[in-house]
Amino acid sequence: MFDSLNLLFGKRKYLFTLVLLLCIYVICVAFNMKDSHDFDIARREVLLRRIGHELLLQSGDSKSRVLPIKNIAENEYQIRFENELTFQPDSLVNTTRRLLGKEPLSGDYVVNVLNCGNSSVAYGYVISQNKKEDIVACIGREQPKACYMINIKFKPAGIITAKNGYLLGSLPFLAFVGFVLLRSIKPRRTLPDGHQYADLIHLGAVLFDSKNRKLIINEKTIDLTGTETRVLLVFALSPNKTIERSRLQKEIWEDEGVIVGRSLDMFISKLRKKLEMDPNIKIVVIRGKGYKLEVSS
Repeated sequence: MFDSLNLLFGKRKYLFTLVLLLCIYVICVAFNMKDSHDFDIARREVLLRRIGHELLLQSGDSKSRVLPIKNIAENEYQIRFENELTFQPDSLVNTTRRLLGKEPLSGDYVVNVLNCGNSSVAYGYVISQNKKEDIVACIGREQPKACYMINIKFKPAGIITAKNGYLLGSLPFLAFVGFVLLRSIKPRRTLPDGHQYADLIHLGAVLFDSKNRKLIINEKTIDLTGTETRVLLVFALSPNKTIERSRLQKEIWEDEGVIVGRSLDMFISKLRKKLEMDPNIKIVVIRGKGYKLEVSS
């Protein structure tokens, strides 16, 4: 009873530790994602200013300013200029492709050049990671000098997907850690359901200490493995009775998930050698049925 309570308490303690570690990990990842997100946004805005700068140079203007980048909606930005300018559509397309093409968060985007006065679209195009899906028109036609604003809208998945990939990719590892912890505290069945037993069992001249996994024969101590102890315990509870092979396999190895027939024979052989010091106790094969622990009085 107390062993069961201790085992249950230990299991809950390990589960609590695992859940706590998982929570700490998720919180750390969340803060890391926020910091990385802020850095990516700042980097993106610098690239947008660089696009505005190069457009001014292409227009022959090396003195006027690119106004602060404006975030007009989620994943949508606006490049504004101090003075009027002219631009070549193909130069604008090439500039955005060159500067944004190396950024994984900027794979797909839509560019619209707006007239300042009425926000009408003077020119626009779509760039995709799959070049076959690009939509670019009116190449080679120089736009007249005027006040323009350039709106660039990015595909939303650009920033989030990479970060979620790291988080989701780590979940199998966390699951594996949890599996290892649970396996390390998983209770092993040592008895058929409902049996009660003492730690010390007398088998002829042999004293079987199941708690400490030992055999004491003529004041000599022989150590047993965990599996050997479980096998012998089943026999010790039913001396001089036939134990079916299938029952032994089920009770000893069922919790391991895999039952290997040769494993039982191996452990029976090991137990025979450890019990042979007492000629009045032996494990015999009952052909076609299983095994029996014969104890002579």
